[in-house]
Amino acid sequence: MKSNTNPEFDIGQTLGIDQSSDRKKHLKRWLIVALLVIAGVTSAAVWKGTKKSNSIQYQTQKVQRGDLTVTVTATGALEPTNQVDVGSELSGIIKTVEVDYNDRVKVGQILARLDTDKLKAKVLQSKAALESARAKVLEVQATVKESGDQLARLKEVWELSNNMVPSQQDLDAAQAVLHRAKATEATARAQVSQAQATLEADETDLAKTVIHSPINGIVLTRNVEPGQTVAASFQAPILFTLAEDLTQMELHVDVDEADVGQVTKGQEASFTVDAHPGRTFPARITQVRYGSQTVNGVVTYKTVLNMDNSDLSLRPGMTATADITVNKVKNAILVPNAALRFIPPVKEKEAPSNGSLLNKLLPRRHRAPSKQRKDSTADKKLQHVWTLRDGKLLAIAVSIGTTDGRMTEVTSGDIDPGMPLVVDTKRSER
Repeated sequence: MKSNTNPEFDIGQTLGIDQSSDRKKHLKRWLIVALLVIAGVTSAAVWKGTKKSNSIQYQTQKVQRGDLTVTVTATGALEPTNQVDVGSELSGIIKTVEVDYNDRVKVGQILARLDTDKLKAKVLQSKAALESARAKVLEVQATVKESGDQLARLKEVWELSNNMVPSQQDLDAAQAVLHRAKATEATARAQVSQAQATLEADETDLAKTVIHSPINGIVLTRNVEPGQTVAASFQAPILFTLAEDLTQMELHVDVDEADVGQVTKGQEASFTVDAHPGRTFPARITQVRYGSQTVNGVVTYKTVLNMDNSDLSLRPGMTATADITVNKVKNAILVPNAALRFIPPVKEKEAPSNGSLLNKLLPRRHRAPSKQRKDSTADKKLQHVWTLRDGKLLAIAVSIGTTDGRMTEVTSGDIDPGMPLVVDTKRSER
């Protein structure tokens, strides 16, 4: 038998290598090269686009000259200048109510009446006790006169009998009777005074069953109805609340402890209420109280503002938001607060030419501002603003004064009205 075995074929089979595997390896090699080329082109395009899009543009605002007003905001409620709560010292049943809500009253006008039947009976009883005490005084006075006459007769007999009769013991007994009669008279007179005082107290209580207005004003609240029982124990129940003059009102606001140092008596203010949107009411501070109050951990101080309410558009209890003017600066150089907060971006250094592709693709982290820059702005009164000169940032040192939260006064520095100051940056999209 003849064998047709090819030596190369046998060796290839023995080593596990054939022509088809060579072609596959060749194709894989070219595929890898192609992918690397595509990735390189894509990375270059992305890096180039990123470099172009990273061009920075600056937003600016101009320095202004004008007036600066610093205000402190506080909230509170409106109250009458003089408000009086009218109550009852007596317990009883309300017989009549003479006024209603919003009624105008005068001093001495009757507001309500209590039932007086029991008090009238008590007054009659006190009058009877007084008459009885006075009668007792008359009776005792007669006894005193009788005792005095008896003692006088005994003394006369004793003198006529040459001090023989009556005996000394009888004279002493008559003298004692007279003294006891005078003491009884004094007691009776004291009982008259006591009965008189009781009668006056009962008559006073009877008079208090008619409740009068203590001031000229208007009825804000009425808490009773006819037939209602009033129980006055340790505290007099409030029946009516009167406001003396609603044309002059007070606004009581709570000023935060951080702002109270700037608020003083006489400062001007304005406030708004929800009932009149778009309308501003002028006011003036009349009192800043030293006593503090703490609500939910916040310390505030009660401040009183006075205002004119001639048109009666404001009512007690309305919630108001007040803006208190604590400082005014005339004709000052003003810069926007955003310019004081602006920090120039840190420029990225270009990557070296022999850098890796990963360094080009990944963004570089900005370096934090140096400690030296922080130290230079540590002084709140001395800060830096930035302007553009030939397209480049230029720092200008300025000293600042008061601020209203949007604009800040510049007290010194090489800036002029109209100069553009950088307030923000944005990257252009190309």
